[in-house]
Amino acid sequence: MKNYLLPFLIKNTRFSLLHYLKVMVCFSLCAVSLNSYANRAILPTPELPSLPAPLVSLGDTLFHDTRLSADNTISCASCHDLSHNGADRRPFSVGVGGAVGRIRAPSVYNSAFDLAQFWDGRAIDLQSQVDGPIHDEVEMGSDWESIIAKLQEDPSITQRFNAVFRNGITADNIREALAAFQKTLILTDSPFDRWLLGDHSALTSQQVRGYELFRSYGCISCHQGANVGGNMFSRMGSLENYFELKGEHISQADLGRYNVTGNPNHRYVFKVPSLRTAALNDFFFHDSSANSLEDAIVTMARFQLGRQLPEKHIADIAAFIHSLTGTHPRLSSPLNNKLEQQ
Repeated sequence: MKNYLLPFLIKNTRFSLLHYLKVMVCFSLCAVSLNSYANRAILPTPELPSLPAPLVSLGDTLFHDTRLSADNTISCASCHDLSHNGADRRPFSVGVGGAVGRIRAPSVYNSAFDLAQFWDGRAIDLQSQVDGPIHDEVEMGSDWESIIAKLQEDPSITQRFNAVFRNGITADNIREALAAFQKTLILTDSPFDRWLLGDHSALTSQQVRGYELFRSYGCISCHQGANVGGNMFSRMGSLENYFELKGEHISQADLGRYNVTGNPNHRYVFKVPSLRTAALNDFFFHDSSANSLEDAIVTMARFQLGRQLPEKHIADIAAFIHSLTGTHPRLSSPLNNKLEQQ
């Protein structure tokens, strides 16, 4: 590397050899730090939070309670299949009256680790997220007054609320219970986590190759942290205009973060999804435009990296992504069982 630093220091500071050496040591340490970050950018999933069992149990009941919808047909679980991947197996969810959703339902697994909720990040946490589907006319189409009235007619659930909250059934208490339950929906003990913690037999050689490719191609710049995503926003189509392909079919939901902020720079910007359940997905991206993990990798390489990957690299990266899937008592996917046996 050419040394442009020395002439600058001589011209602009009271330079001494000691000053120069100190600066160069600092640069060296920064380089080491960045390399260390690259090696540790993906973190093992944290331990499950300690929450009151009655509160979590109440949230579990509410998550599966269709009375939260206007016509008593839709629950949170209707669009978030905990046995499969915590998301919908359809491209778009179906709400009250058969209304079809506008955007793919994200997984509720590991959602507690996200910087915000929804694809456009319009809810800051799990509690405030609850209002979205409750009031959305194509989801649950309901309101808090109606929901509370229906629940208060049930002596059993009223008793359970009174045992947990001093003021019984309220909108805030429903939000808190649902959020508490969702905070326990954490996938743990994935093969990759075990590998990170020192079990070198946890991954296959193909998965290790896939991880190295994932890093070298730059996928890790957006998909990192304990959730391998979910901690930043990014434009869909950074190096090629993804939405040009849609032409006149661009929807309001395609505008992403712009719908929240009104900032033109946020058009087509979305929360980077976690990859912790990607291997279990039936559809990918906010618009369900890919229906296989390999197709999703090809799309990301093209529009985010400007690359066309060899088939072997695609297969290796897919194998690595499979290793990110952990376990949970509610998760009973055949793919998850396969991962546990690796």
